[in-house]
Amino acid sequence: MHESHPEIQLQDIAIQDADVSSAVDEPVRAMILDMLADEPMTAGDVDAELTSRGFDRTENTIRHHINTLRDAGLVDVVRYEEGRGGTTKYYGATTMLLSYTLPESGDDDLEELVEAATPKVEALLETLTDEHGDAIDALVAEMEPCAHCRTQKYETYVLLTVLRRAFARAR
Repeated sequence: MHESHPEIQLQDIAIQDADVSSAVDEPVRAMILDMLADEPMTAGDVDAELTSRGFDRTENTIRHHINTLRDAGLVDVVRYEEGRGGTTKYYGATTMLLSYTLPESGDDDLEELVEAATPKVEALLETLTDEHGDAIDALVAEMEPCAHCRTQKYETYVLLTVLRRAFARAR
């Protein structure tokens, strides 16, 4: 006997990029990324801040974590300073990591906001696909399959990436 289920509505989209996931899988790296989103810091500054938070690692270990974040494209060198016979690198985050749980008590308020935003987002998505469809199609054609997905949702990924990055610039 087949049990019927009410229609399930998609509520959210989670994005998993293998490079990003492995880079921030280590809690210390997630903290480093959070710190570097606030202000540029040297590896020594990051080490001192982590120590003040109770995470005692060697500065070489911190440099390794920063390099892992940099290799994933999440952190970059924002400036160099010459002095004391060497060059000091200041790192800054290129990506903001958000990891929160919304309170269940806020569902009604959140739903009201979603309802207000949905028509505007629909219009924006229509404009993007109408005016930039060729660029979207070109990106989609070069994408590699997701190892976890049976049905590839390339266009959704591209459009969501555009919206996320535009949101980050607007904030």
